[in-house]
Amino acid sequence: MKVVTVRDVVELVQSRGLETVLTELAGYLERDFRRWSEFEKAPRYASHSKEGVIELMPTSDGAQFGFKYVNGHPGNGKLGLQTVVAFGVLSDVRSGYPLMLSEMTITTALRTAATSALAARALARPDAKTMAIIGAGAQSEFQAYGFRALMGITRIRVFDVDPAATAKFVANLAGQGFHVTACVSAAEAVMGADIITTVTADKRRAAVLSDNLVGAGVHLNAVGGDCPGKTELQASILNRASVFVEFEEQTRHEGEIQQMDADFPVTELWQVLTGAAPGRRTRDDITLFDSVGFALEDFSALRYLYDEVCQRGLVSTIDLLASPDDPRDLIGLIGRPRIPRSDAA
Repeated sequence: MKVVTVRDVVELVQSRGLETVLTELAGYLERDFRRWSEFEKAPRYASHSKEGVIELMPTSDGAQFGFKYVNGHPGNGKLGLQTVVAFGVLSDVRSGYPLMLSEMTITTALRTAATSALAARALARPDAKTMAIIGAGAQSEFQAYGFRALMGITRIRVFDVDPAATAKFVANLAGQGFHVTACVSAAEAVMGADIITTVTADKRRAAVLSDNLVGAGVHLNAVGGDCPGKTELQASILNRASVFVEFEEQTRHEGEIQQMDADFPVTELWQVLTGAAPGRRTRDDITLFDSVGFALEDFSALRYLYDEVCQRGLVSTIDLLASPDDPRDLIGLIGRPRIPRSDAA
């Protein structure tokens, strides 16, 4: 069975270039969103605890099946651990055999940024030049690179409640062709921003962004809210915005729209990408991508890795699947059981 390790993904990014990978991955995402009707769709399974959540995210297009195991534990940073870690599997539907086991911690960051930028390209004003990022955790730099790759945005205004996180973001983007402004508040960060990305980790209802900070024509990219009881935006913002989601049934439980009535209107992103529904209608519209992550995105990322890493022979293999010479003779792999001495007498 093929295995894509962290090192394999790092080597892919270093050899192809981060923004090339993000652009190519966005292409896989868009093609899969455009064939939305081919996929099995269901909200992810989530096991919640006071510390965080562990989730399974499966889907299939009838030819291949994919799933991701992922956690979200906001307190892990204090333990020296990642807030999010993940791995995924891509399988052949016809035989049921797994094709590939892959790391998905880095890959999730890549696909999240690519999805955000893909949605913004369809929903934000075409002349958007500046993005505010509120929350400078592990995902923040990927968002910056994703928006530059797909939309040419280089002006970033960043704020995090932890000054060390802001300093980390500034240091990581130094000398990379960005114009970064470190801000001391969310209000300062959104000044003059055409796009606002919120990407915080705390598992609680919060108003990271209040209504008075959102002006006409802004595109909001709410990435951090991803479980019941966790929000980032003041509810009144949603009443002023046209709201777009990945999979409505899941987002009703996990996204910003969990604050709203069950009949609050939303549009699924695939409808905009296929032309089945409009995106931004006027220059002054406020558009909101209420993103919680959906299994199709991980499926797209797994397909991309399979094509770009596995098919190039840049992977290792693992002895994970039993393969007897005779498929009916599984016990033959372990040989005839040794007879206990007491029974042989």
